[in-house]
Amino acid sequence: MNNIVRLVLTAILLVLVTACGSIGLLPTSELVQKAIALGLEQTQQKLSQQLDLDFQGFEIKRLSITQEQPLTIENLPAFHVRGTYDLILKLPKRRLTQPKKPFDVYLQIQQEGKTWRLLLPQKGSKETQSIWRSYLIQ
Repeated sequence: MNNIVRLVLTAILLVLVTACGSIGLLPTSELVQKAIALGLEQTQQKLSQQLDLDFQGFEIKRLSITQEQPLTIENLPAFHVRGTYDLILKLPKRRLTQPKKPFDVYLQIQQEGKTWRLLLPQKGSKETQSIWRSYLIQ
């Protein structure tokens, strides 16, 4: 009887430890969509200035995550997330749709576990370690 109780308690503890370890640590579709939007906003601002275009915003639809790879960047847990989405660009007189655009983002949960950041690799020489630019996802 003692062995059965131990076995049941061990199984319960394993389930609890596994569940607690993954709660809130995986990036959600909503978080990934916000990260993509953050990157697009930066690109859109640069294009608007350089080309004198009148962008009036964009929408992200049909987000599909195909890969979530856990990794560590600068001693904090991170995820390399890939997939596709449909992008709708709003222009003054029309809307331009780009279906199944691929995305490839790096997301990092901060030490306190409450906030996520979008990480963008800085372009540098191949001999040096990657340098990351970090943007708070709100």
